[in-house]
Amino acid sequence: MGGQYNCPMHPLPAGLFSAAAVRELDRRAIERFDLPGYELMTRAGHATLNALRQCWPDARSILVLCGPGNNGGDGYVVARLARAQGLRVHLVAVADPGSLTGDARRAHAEFVATGGQLEPWQPQVVRAGEVIVDAIFGTGLARDVTGAAADCIRATNEANRPVVAVDIPSGLQADSGHVLGCAVRAELTVTFIGRKVGCYLGAGPDHAGRIVFDDLDVPLGAYQGSKPALSLLDESVVQAALPARGRTAHKGRHGHVLVIGGAAGMGGAVHLAAAAALRAGAGLVTVAAHPRSLGALVSRPELMSLAVGSASAMERGLERATVLALGPGLGQSSWAMEVFDAALAAQKPVVVDADALNLLARNPRKCGHWVLTPHPGEAARLLGVTTDDIQRDRLAAAAALQQRYGGVIVLKGAGTIVQVQAGAGWLCDRGNPGMAVAGMGDVLTGVIAGITAQCGDLALAAMAGVFVHASAGDRAAATGERGLLATDVIDQVRGCVNPR
Repeated sequence: MGGQYNCPMHPLPAGLFSAAAVRELDRRAIERFDLPGYELMTRAGHATLNALRQCWPDARSILVLCGPGNNGGDGYVVARLARAQGLRVHLVAVADPGSLTGDARRAHAEFVATGGQLEPWQPQVVRAGEVIVDAIFGTGLARDVTGAAADCIRATNEANRPVVAVDIPSGLQADSGHVLGCAVRAELTVTFIGRKVGCYLGAGPDHAGRIVFDDLDVPLGAYQGSKPALSLLDESVVQAALPARGRTAHKGRHGHVLVIGGAAGMGGAVHLAAAAALRAGAGLVTVAAHPRSLGALVSRPELMSLAVGSASAMERGLERATVLALGPGLGQSSWAMEVFDAALAAQKPVVVDADALNLLARNPRKCGHWVLTPHPGEAARLLGVTTDDIQRDRLAAAAALQQRYGGVIVLKGAGTIVQVQAGAGWLCDRGNPGMAVAGMGDVLTGVIAGITAQCGDLALAAMAGVFVHASAGDRAAATGERGLLATDVIDQVRGCVNPR
């Protein structure tokens, strides 16, 4: 039952919302548009069961785990509807049904009135159904899970059964993706009214699995004036940054990238960034590196090179460049610092990565014409905190980086965030674990620089570059994630910068 499956997906809106924002949307639907709360709960139950049956059409029995609030109420609706469709339903109340109130109390009563029965919690019950429905906790959970609920979640995760989470995996913090003690690992999450940002941040992707959205037919008017925490990147940003080229196009119209880095013995990083910039469509790419690192470029004859024994050797290259890619293989020596300072003094648009970020952390400054591309460890150094602090609230970390350093921030990781200014952020849900290998950040730097050279807009190029890089990684992983190389991703970039 837990193998490959294909779920039809409701069209996803661009916004990712906080728990408070979704509660406000729910309130508007009820109060302004006269949608009873129990009607919304019933629609949520239908949406969950429909998604379950589409994904596991051969399942004949399910186990539903119901908690103490409205999320548990959704579970009782799922169980009632499933019985009506002829499925064998095992239902465990993880919280005392006598404590239920409002719509959840009504959902429980209707389940019982139609012949449904509750079973006591015991660890072996998780094997009673072919699919488990997690309706224990919803978005209101704000404390660590303990007691019987924690035991139930751990047993669910060990049951070797596919799990469908109702709205959000139980135990996952809805705004940060932080695990509150323990959390359900679902294969499918069916979420309602507004997608929860926590499913895409922190540990969220590991726990939410595939996400299906249903707006429950809430009128569009309920969304007017609502503010998402993040917006989701899609192919439209690539189309905006890279429109079709005219028939009279020539290389001079597509920009000149100068990749700066490659300390002695570290030529591979600049080679990867430069090759990625070429594949992203830059008209010209030059590598400025230590003389002892230029040998790495021999295999790519399209690249030009500049031997940099000292920063003064870069002057002409800096003058000719449209955009700089600063940091791959740069190191942190006195030579690196000299090159770093000279590059920033040129006042050109610049994509900053790797050791250039570490040098920046040692001497912080603010700039409006750069893209900083830290991974969580580099972000921690830039903010003077721990990597755990960054991962605990990636959204807040991206905003703090943008406020302190200016420009555009690309906080890399599962759910890469592009923060353009206060309150304006985007998230990429593409990419895969196979991309967690050496050189992948250098490829992203080159892609963003290559797109910047063509469109001249750092923010748009950062968004398009992140999406292209992740999409190329997914294409490269089609034959398997393990063993994926940065060069495999470069080979797929060309197909991703030529959108249909």
